[in-house]
Amino acid sequence: MSTAIEVKGLGVRFRRNRRGRRSFKDLFAGASRRSRPGEFWALRDVSFTVQQGESIGVVGRNGQGKSTLLRLVAKVLLSDEGTVTVNGGVAPLIEITGGFVGDLTVRENVRLTAGLHGMSRDEVSRRYDDIIEFAELAGFEDTPYKHLSNGMKVRLAFSVVSQLDEPILLVDEVLAVGDKAFREKCYKRIDELLAEGRTLFFVSHNERDLRRFCTRGLYLDKGALVLDAPIAEVLDRYNKDYNAG
Repeated sequence: MSTAIEVKGLGVRFRRNRRGRRSFKDLFAGASRRSRPGEFWALRDVSFTVQQGESIGVVGRNGQGKSTLLRLVAKVLLSDEGTVTVNGGVAPLIEITGGFVGDLTVRENVRLTAGLHGMSRDEVSRRYDDIIEFAELAGFEDTPYKHLSNGMKVRLAFSVVSQLDEPILLVDEVLAVGDKAFREKCYKRIDELLAEGRTLFFVSHNERDLRRFCTRGLYLDKGALVLDAPIAEVLDRYNKDYNAG
């Protein structure tokens, strides 16, 4: 089994309310000297390896760095320390409706978004009907995206991204939105992708979803990786710490 994701000594720093910026002088200063008043480390000294085909659940309270970690793996955020190596493309179900253009129609957004994720024009055409059918948007294809309901937007985004052939699937809380029937469709689609041998990196506060999809867990607390173990052990530790206050 080969490595899908390798994280070494990962750290990312923010200012309160916005991303911290470093001056040229800061680049040559030690890490301790680079910290300024009002700054904090969202993640610090995080290391782990994910093998191809593994299903990883990321666990922790709000504000502990879970979504930040996914954005770093997706390469939409750069680290201040350490490295993230991703062997293969990613299908990112994070900030799920980002990248869609309000004034473009559903049809135009499907072509644009799928193309930006690397799908060829011929592939988009071949999969277009399946995308619309899964999103339950037949009859809305010429509707401007900005006129869709929030539920429609989420269905469209999930439908497009889940059609990508990338070997690594990043999922951040998207199953918490939408109605029950559509969530079941999402569950089935993720099951299909896992059966194909995809790698899953999954953030959720839903313990049932984590136990369903994941075999291994990463427990983040105050930006540090405090436990890397089977998902049941990680959830037991998290629940114990949470109940202890």
